[in-house]
Amino acid sequence: MIPRFSDHAANERTYLAWVRTAIAVMAFGFLLERFDIFLSYASRAAGQAIPGLHVRASEWLGLILLLFGAFVVLLATFRFNRNRQRIDSDDNTTYGGTLLERLMTGLLILMAMFLVVYVARQILVLD
Repeated sequence: MIPRFSDHAANERTYLAWVRTAIAVMAFGFLLERFDIFLSYASRAAGQAIPGLHVRASEWLGLILLLFGAFVVLLATFRFNRNRQRIDSDDNTTYGGTLLERLMTGLLILMAMFLVVYVARQILVLD
């Protein structure tokens, strides 16, 4: 029997949830990076070049999301190992987020806001 097995299992489930989230962020980044193909196809289907259509921003944001997803995996691995050591330890420690996790949350909120504005602008340009 593994001591504190339920705690270790919960830690592993949390780690796997972080990894799934990172994979989703990276997949979205790849999709967004390829969003310029859709935009150029839509402008050609309209029969004219549409002024104000910026596809370079989607490429950069897609790359940033890919890197962000990789960063999430690194952070999740660090947290998993830290929590595993704390579970095995007999010392009482507090559980709390780090500054890095708060920074990552802020960056994700900023990217989401940028995406909303970017996609809304592109929709208005295509109409």
